[in-house]
Amino acid sequence: MNDYIYNKGIKGLIFDYGGTLDTGGRHWGKVLWSVWQEIGVPVDETCFREAYVHGERMLGRHPIIKPHFTFRQTLEEKLRLELEFVGQASFLTQVLDRVYEATVRHTAHSREVLQQIYGQLPMVLVSNFYGNMSVVLREFGLDSLFQQVIESAVVGFRKPDPRIFQMGVEALALAPSEVAVVGDSIEKDIIPARQIGCKSIWIKGEQWTDNAADEHLADSVITDVCELL
Repeated sequence: MNDYIYNKGIKGLIFDYGGTLDTGGRHWGKVLWSVWQEIGVPVDETCFREAYVHGERMLGRHPIIKPHFTFRQTLEEKLRLELEFVGQASFLTQVLDRVYEATVRHTAHSREVLQQIYGQLPMVLVSNFYGNMSVVLREFGLDSLFQQVIESAVVGFRKPDPRIFQMGVEALALAPSEVAVVGDSIEKDIIPARQIGCKSIWIKGEQWTDNAADEHLADSVITDVCELL
């Protein structure tokens, strides 16, 4: 097990999902923009960013994602909103296939790591998601690895509200100081984790903005989930 986890007496882990286990630490906006560029969607980055924000807001405000949706279906709705916003809906299938393929690959890597942690430390998942997290975890073979899944759409509040992490700590039946939160976002994962007394492990990847995040806010910094082992 990672020296930091061992030396700090950590007895349980709380994982974020999106941007942590499914993209290798890259912000989802950066993942999608790189694919748009590869495929040749004829918009500039400013237009893409407007489309990305539009899609996120629509998904947050309206029950577009249904509880039975797989991740592929969820991604398709997200991309449809974005591409229609910029008048490029004809690229949907190309973008969807490319992004989903990459997600399968990254998630398989995370699954291999989590399977090695499983049995050594209990794990809980805490995620801002749409009410279909259990379906998504089953889709990627992650459904048996977490002691509990705490999803924003189900519990009624979202990260960075520290209460959602407090629920994770309670699910582990440990003291906050015995728990490390693993996530890709300083604002949504690391800061609220520390607010309730948890340790924090930041998966440092490509960020949404060029502003350098203050990695000193995290107790430990890694660039790949395999560094937890």
